[in-house]
Amino acid sequence: MASALLLLSFRWPARPGPLKRGWEMLQQLQQSWNGVASPQWAPALAVQGPSIFTELAQDTSGNKADSSFLDSIFWMAAPKNRRTIEVNRCRRRNPQKLIKIKNNIDICPECGHLKQKHVLCGYCYEKVKKETTKIRQQIWAQEGGPFKTPAVETVVLYTGEKPSEQDQGKRIVERNMKRPSWFTQN
Repeated sequence: MASALLLLSFRWPARPGPLKRGWEMLQQLQQSWNGVASPQWAPALAVQGPSIFTELAQDTSGNKADSSFLDSIFWMAAPKNRRTIEVNRCRRRNPQKLIKIKNNIDICPECGHLKQKHVLCGYCYEKVKKETTKIRQQIWAQEGGPFKTPAVETVVLYTGEKPSEQDQGKRIVERNMKRPSWFTQN
């Protein structure tokens, strides 16, 4: 957008001093031009502004709908009437928006808490998480850090278990406790 120069003119304040005397001399000079039409002299302020003002002043087509400074405003739709309380409540309490009743609830066979069918029980998951954290810590202690671990499969053996023929060449982690019922063997 190009910029334009806007000229504002205003009356000089009545204050004593050299500026007022200079202003009075300019007014006497203007009055000496008898018969010549001249604009009223006054101090002026030049301000740089948007070019929309010059475009509106130079518009000779007569059609102001084509060039309006309101064209750049983003207009949004506004409701014509107020929604009633009944309409609002019907919309909010629509049966499709309500929480559905779950019929696939079952009892966990390990801990006895309620859980969804075909979903791991949240209480049992906490136990599994704690056990795997202990196994990882034991692997860390054996290997000396996470970046020194071999790229082989890991087998976890509990007390009373011996490695099988399939476990040859795999990393074996031995735990000194009885295998939990929820921790299945590989």
